[in-house]
Amino acid sequence: MPVIARKTSGMRMNSIAPCGMNCYLCRALRPDKKTISACPGCRSDDEGKPEYCQICIIKNCEKMEKGGFKYCFSCDTYPCTRLKNLDKRYRTRYGMSMLENLESIKKNGIRHFIRTEKNKWICPECGETLIVHKPVCLKCGYTWLKQ
Repeated sequence: MPVIARKTSGMRMNSIAPCGMNCYLCRALRPDKKTISACPGCRSDDEGKPEYCQICIIKNCEKMEKGGFKYCFSCDTYPCTRLKNLDKRYRTRYGMSMLENLESIKKNGIRHFIRTEKNKWICPECGETLIVHKPVCLKCGYTWLKQ
Protein backbone atom coordinates (compact mmCIF):
# COMPACT_ATOMS: atom_id res chain seq x y z
CA MET A 1 0.00 0.00 0.00
CA PRO A 2 1.63 3.27 -1.11
CA VAL A 3 1.96 6.21 1.22
CA ILE A 4 -0.14 9.10 -0.04
CA ALA A 5 1.27 12.55 0.58
CA ARG A 6 -1.41 15.03 -0.47
CA LYS A 7 0.03 17.65 -2.81
CA THR A 8 -3.15 19.57 -3.63
CA SER A 9 -2.75 22.42 -1.16
CA GLY A 10 -2.44 24.93 -4.03
CA MET A 11 -5.90 24.04 -5.33
CA ARG A 12 -8.19 26.90 -4.35
CA MET A 13 -11.50 28.47 -5.34
CA ASN A 14 -9.76 31.02 -7.56
CA SER A 15 -8.13 28.18 -9.51
CA ILE A 16 -11.52 27.22 -10.96
CA ALA A 17 -12.13 29.01 -14.26
CA PRO A 18 -15.55 30.34 -15.32
CA CYS A 19 -15.89 27.37 -17.70
CA GLY A 20 -15.34 24.84 -14.90
CA MET A 21 -11.71 24.06 -15.71
CA ASN A 22 -9.62 23.41 -12.63
CA CYS A 23 -6.54 25.45 -13.58
CA TYR A 24 -4.54 23.71 -10.84
CA LEU A 25 -4.65 20.57 -13.01
CA CYS A 26 -3.35 22.32 -16.13
CA ARG A 27 0.15 21.61 -17.36
CA ALA A 28 0.75 25.36 -17.78
CA LEU A 29 0.28 25.97 -14.06
CA ARG A 30 3.25 23.78 -13.21
CA PRO A 31 6.58 25.16 -14.34
CA ASP A 32 9.16 22.76 -15.70
CA LYS A 33 12.79 23.14 -16.67
CA LYS A 34 11.84 24.94 -19.90
CA THR A 35 9.60 27.60 -18.35
CA ILE A 36 10.55 30.44 -16.07
CA SER A 37 7.36 30.57 -14.05
CA ALA A 38 4.00 28.91 -13.77
CA CYS A 39 0.79 30.25 -15.22
CA PRO A 40 -1.13 32.16 -12.54
CA GLY A 41 -4.48 30.62 -13.57
CA CYS A 42 -7.48 31.86 -15.51
CA ARG A 43 -8.75 34.33 -12.92
CA SER A 44 -5.42 36.17 -12.65
CA ASP A 45 -3.88 38.84 -14.85
CA ASP A 46 -2.61 37.66 -18.23
CA GLU A 47 1.05 38.07 -17.32
CA GLY A 48 2.74 34.68 -17.40
CA LYS A 49 -0.18 32.93 -19.11
CA PRO A 50 0.18 30.97 -22.32
CA GLU A 51 -1.26 32.84 -25.30
CA TYR A 52 -4.12 30.36 -25.75
CA CYS A 53 -5.30 31.18 -22.21
CA GLN A 54 -5.00 34.92 -22.77
CA ILE A 55 -7.21 34.80 -25.86
CA CYS A 56 -9.68 32.23 -24.50
CA ILE A 57 -13.12 33.13 -25.86
CA ILE A 58 -14.85 31.83 -22.75
CA LYS A 59 -12.66 33.74 -20.28
CA ASN A 60 -13.07 36.85 -22.42
CA CYS A 61 -16.79 36.38 -23.02
CA GLU A 62 -18.62 39.71 -23.11
CA LYS A 63 -21.69 38.19 -21.43
CA MET A 64 -19.51 37.13 -18.51
CA GLU A 65 -18.04 40.61 -18.22
CA LYS A 66 -21.38 42.41 -18.56
CA GLY A 67 -23.23 39.96 -16.32
CA GLY A 68 -20.62 40.05 -13.58
CA PHE A 69 -20.98 36.36 -12.76
CA LYS A 70 -18.24 33.94 -11.75
CA TYR A 71 -19.28 30.80 -13.63
CA CYS A 72 -20.83 30.10 -16.99
CA PHE A 73 -23.87 28.38 -15.46
CA SER A 74 -25.17 31.81 -14.41
CA CYS A 75 -25.42 32.93 -18.04
CA ASP A 76 -28.77 32.96 -19.86
CA THR A 77 -27.21 31.02 -22.78
CA TYR A 78 -25.66 28.26 -20.62
CA PRO A 79 -24.40 25.98 -21.98
CA CYS A 80 -23.35 27.94 -25.05
CA THR A 81 -21.83 26.34 -28.14
CA ARG A 82 -18.33 27.43 -27.10
CA LEU A 83 -18.64 25.68 -23.75
CA LYS A 84 -20.19 22.56 -25.30
CA ASN A 85 -17.29 22.31 -27.75
CA LEU A 86 -14.72 22.76 -24.97
CA ASP A 87 -16.50 20.14 -22.87
CA LYS A 88 -16.56 17.65 -25.74
CA ARG A 89 -12.85 18.15 -26.41
CA TYR A 90 -11.90 17.67 -22.75
CA ARG A 91 -14.17 14.65 -22.25
CA THR A 92 -12.74 13.00 -25.37
CA ARG A 93 -9.06 13.83 -24.85
CA TYR A 94 -8.68 14.08 -21.08
CA GLY A 95 -11.59 12.34 -19.38
CA MET A 96 -12.84 15.55 -17.73
CA SER A 97 -16.11 17.37 -18.27
CA MET A 98 -16.42 21.12 -17.82
CA LEU A 99 -20.21 20.80 -17.79
CA GLU A 100 -20.09 18.16 -15.02
CA ASN A 101 -17.74 20.40 -13.06
CA LEU A 102 -20.07 23.38 -13.42
CA GLU A 103 -23.13 21.33 -12.48
CA SER A 104 -21.32 20.09 -9.38
CA ILE A 105 -20.40 23.65 -8.38
CA LYS A 106 -23.96 24.81 -9.01
CA LYS A 107 -25.52 21.95 -7.03
CA ASN A 108 -23.05 21.50 -4.16
CA GLY A 109 -21.06 24.75 -4.01
CA ILE A 110 -17.46 25.59 -4.76
CA ARG A 111 -16.05 24.40 -1.42
CA HIS A 112 -17.49 20.92 -1.91
CA PHE A 113 -16.23 20.86 -5.48
CA ILE A 114 -12.68 21.75 -4.38
CA ARG A 115 -12.72 18.99 -1.73
CA THR A 116 -13.88 16.50 -4.35
CA GLU A 117 -11.25 17.64 -6.85
CA LYS A 118 -8.47 17.35 -4.27
CA ASN A 119 -9.34 13.68 -3.79
CA LYS A 120 -10.10 12.91 -7.43
CA TRP A 121 -6.85 14.16 -8.92
CA ILE A 122 -4.33 12.51 -6.57
CA CYS A 123 -2.07 9.80 -7.97
CA PRO A 124 -2.89 6.59 -6.09
CA GLU A 125 0.74 5.49 -6.33
CA CYS A 126 2.74 8.50 -5.11
CA GLY A 127 0.26 11.15 -3.93
CA GLU A 128 1.28 13.78 -6.49
CA THR A 129 -1.43 15.89 -8.10
CA LEU A 130 -2.19 14.60 -11.60
CA ILE A 131 -2.12 16.86 -14.65
CA VAL A 132 -5.31 16.65 -16.69
CA HIS A 133 -3.42 17.03 -19.98
CA LYS A 134 -1.08 14.09 -19.33
CA PRO A 135 -2.28 10.45 -19.15
CA VAL A 136 0.47 9.54 -16.67
CA CYS A 137 1.62 10.90 -13.32
CA LEU A 138 4.60 13.17 -13.94
CA LYS A 139 6.31 11.97 -10.77
CA CYS A 140 5.97 8.17 -10.82
CA GLY A 141 4.64 7.31 -14.30
CA TYR A 142 1.35 5.78 -13.10
CA THR A 143 -1.09 5.65 -16.04
CA TRP A 144 -4.38 7.14 -14.88
CA LEU A 145 -6.05 7.81 -18.24
CA LYS A 146 -6.45 4.90 -20.62
CA GLN A 147 -6.45 6.24 -24.18
